[in-house]
Amino acid sequence: MPSNLHPLGALPARFRRQRVLIVGCGDVGLRVARALGAPSGQGRRQVLALTSSPTRTGALRAAGITPLVGDLDRPPTLARLAGLATRVVHLAPPPGSATPAWLDPRSTALARALRRRTLPQSLVYASTSGVYGDCAGQWVAETRPLRPATARAQRRVNAERTMRHLGRAGVRVSILRVPGIYAPDREGGTPRERLLRGAPVLCADEDVYTNHIHADDLARACVAALWRGAAQRAYHASDASELKMGDYFDLAADLYGLPRPPRVTREQAGRLLTPLQLSFMSESRRLVTERLTRELRLRLRYPMVREGLAS
Repeated sequence: MPSNLHPLGALPARFRRQRVLIVGCGDVGLRVARALGAPSGQGRRQVLALTSSPTRTGALRAAGITPLVGDLDRPPTLARLAGLATRVVHLAPPPGSATPAWLDPRSTALARALRRRTLPQSLVYASTSGVYGDCAGQWVAETRPLRPATARAQRRVNAERTMRHLGRAGVRVSILRVPGIYAPDREGGTPRERLLRGAPVLCADEDVYTNHIHADDLARACVAALWRGAAQRAYHASDASELKMGDYFDLAADLYGLPRPPRVTREQAGRLLTPLQLSFMSESRRLVTERLTRELRLRLRYPMVREGLAS
């Protein structure tokens, strides 16, 4: 029945419009908002964002986003999220540590808040490709069993399961498994600072495959999955590139006109790099992206890392 013929009269505009809630509205979240039409207000979409910092509300409003103050680490502050959004983009990372170590309490808190009233139609969760663990350089499809090797990746697996459980309640959940994000206008979004420090990379015969996605392409993938993602489906949000980590840094150095990084053995790297840096050199995989392009009908504007790496 058309709303203007409904016995209760036409519904208020706020109930006729799609309301998209962005949880974790940092750099990628702001790009998602722009892709949704904020601040121009294209179509019937209202973009909302959860923020734990009241000082950010002005900046979010300036970007055409309606801010909602709440903290995933304090579940009672999330009560107003119940029944509010028709679609949700969940970009908030798990906490740096948790008890137990594999748990993501933030995703649990969000899921519980959304369950209190009418559920959203669709939800997109940005996970990580680290959920696969080390794949010894093999090509990896989304159906590969998950074998997270770090507590950080285990928390992501827990978050994925929490979102899938929410999907069984009727939400169309899509999971994007995201590798390294790059963009010249993103803080820390290029390897330039690392190249200037002269940080080493692994020698060719010990090097690992690495995967990347431009921040704008990731935002477009989030929007496409909101409307076209299949229920309970995982997608690799990754460039269609095949590069080893050392080759990636060599390419970046050439683009910036900087010296290529020194090559070292894995044993030498253990003495020169931090445990976190070493963790990224301990896993090697190549992500298959056919499902992303076929089902979401998404064509990446940056199909190679070469494009969009340097301004």
